[in-house]
Amino acid sequence: MAKVLIVYVTTTGNTEKMAEAIVEGAKGAGADVTCKTVGDTKVSELGGYDVIAFGSPAMGAEVLEEAEMEPFFTDAAGSLSGKKVALFGSYDWGDGEWLRTWEDRCKEAGADVIATVKAHLEPDDDAVAECKAFGAKLA
Repeated sequence: MAKVLIVYVTTTGNTEKMAEAIVEGAKGAGADVTCKTVGDTKVSELGGYDVIAFGSPAMGAEVLEEAEMEPFFTDAAGSLSGKKVALFGSYDWGDGEWLRTWEDRCKEAGADVIATVKAHLEPDDDAVAECKAFGAKLA
């Protein structure tokens, strides 16, 4: 059974809704899941998990949420080498460039990016289903 950590930040609740669906999908596939906000997570915890899923909305000109996720992820990048990582988040404008940039950063850190999923604004039923399937991949 995979130990999965889902760590996210949300500004409007959209990324949180995605995280909840991902938890459901991962647990349904048999994973041992811990889900926390980035503010309640320490970088030192990452080593205890088989898979880490990071979630953040796109902000500004398609960048990570800057107050909490960006500094956390910058600190965490050094401990991602060889780790299975997944990325998710919601966006309003653009085409999801922030997620592609984030994926590149993970790969540069030596992580194995196993899945990504994005939702435009509030996740609709299709996006929630996609998040559940994403969660199952984490298991």
